[in-house]
Amino acid sequence: MVDIVEALVDGGRASAGPPLGPALGPKGVNITQVIAKINEKTKAFDGMKVPVKVLINDDKSFEIKVGTPPVSALIKSELGISLGAGNPKADKVGDLTIDQIKKIADMKHDDLLGADLKSRVLEVAGSCVSIGVKIDGKASKIFQKDVAEGLYDDKF
Repeated sequence: MVDIVEALVDGGRASAGPPLGPALGPKGVNITQVIAKINEKTKAFDGMKVPVKVLINDDKSFEIKVGTPPVSALIKSELGISLGAGNPKADKVGDLTIDQIKKIADMKHDDLLGADLKSRVLEVAGSCVSIGVKIDGKASKIFQKDVAEGLYDDKF
C-alpha cells in the first residue's frame, strides 16, 4: 500500500519543518532525502508556492510528484508583482508580452484543457482578465478577441 503526503511548499525551499516534517516523520522515510529531492524538483518555481505529493511505498522508498503553481501565480511571478488589481476592470497591474504568455501556457501544458498552444494561451489570457493584466499592450478581453479572430496566428 502506498501512503501519500500532500503539501504546499515554497519552490526550492522546502524544509523539515511544518508542513512536511511532522507529516513525514511517522512514515519512517529519510526526511532529509525527501526534502532534498523536493527542492531539486521545485527549484524552477523559486519564490512560488508549489503543490507536492510524496508517495511512500511499504519498503520506505518514495516518489515525488510536483504540481505546478496556479496560472495567476505564474503570471504574477512573470511580471514581478505580488498582487493582482483590486478592481481588474479599471486598474491594470502589468503587461505580458506574447512570449511571456506562451511561456506560461507551456509551463501549465499538462493542467490546461486546450488542445493546442493557441487554446492554452486563451485560457491564460482569461486569468489575466481576472487579475487586471494587459497582454501585448491590450486589455486581456480585446487580446482574446484578436486571437480568436486570427490576428496572432503567426505567433502560434
